[in-house]
Amino acid sequence: MRSIWKGALTFGLVNVPVKLYAATEDHDVSLHQVHNADGGRIRYQRKCEVYGEVVAYADINRAYDDGERTVVLTDEDLKALPAERSREIDVVEFVPSEQVDPITFDKAYYLEPDSKSPKAYVLLRETLERTDRTAIVRFSLRPKTRLAALRVRGDVLMLQTLLWADEVRQVSFPSLEDSPTVSKKELELSANLVESYSGDFDPDEFVDEYQKELRTLIEAKLEQGDAIDTDATFGRDEEETGGEVIDLMEALRASVEKSRQTKKTAS
Repeated sequence: MRSIWKGALTFGLVNVPVKLYAATEDHDVSLHQVHNADGGRIRYQRKCEVYGEVVAYADINRAYDDGERTVVLTDEDLKALPAERSREIDVVEFVPSEQVDPITFDKAYYLEPDSKSPKAYVLLRETLERTDRTAIVRFSLRPKTRLAALRVRGDVLMLQTLLWADEVRQVSFPSLEDSPTVSKKELELSANLVESYSGDFDPDEFVDEYQKELRTLIEAKLEQGDAIDTDATFGRDEEETGGEVIDLMEALRASVEKSRQTKKTAS
């Protein structure tokens, strides 16, 4: 793993140098779109709806639309914002762990001690475990200020970014306003059913069946020769086009010409 951030975890006068690592990774099979007639890659154009022209990425700004008016924000506008540049993870408070609602959990990161002696790191870890507390912290990352929960996983301190309070939707379903009466017998039967399914959770026992079958399908097609040369899916080298979308007819002509040249060489 490669660290994505280096700084210090601070609480009171205690300073703990740390490195930050992404705790999760995506293993889904990456798919892209192709033309079903010839397998040519499908690319999307950044087209201006006013002039109808393809726009270079360097000429694109961001904007906010309130439904009636659009405010254009230039790179200079965004750079002028007071972005946080601090290299510190500041502990705001220590709260009972059960008070942190899991619905607010976002991305997870591991913290590694970044000093010759990890004593301060271990001290904080054991303190959190013994007091059953979670540290609520603030820190800056790319370049937003984020709220996060600092907790323990195994023997490692873990940082999990939190959604802000206004990002969690409040809900009230009319169908639950008049709650039906549940009998004692129904509760007993339901509890027995739960007991029959009870066990210790082991995440290694579960696999993504869809991704597993997708990989099997792809491997089978490769073994059967049901595939095309990747170079044939590009109508022109990406360097020549600057990564821009190419004309579909041009791509078809280039593919046909390449196929003819291949046949001539083979014969």
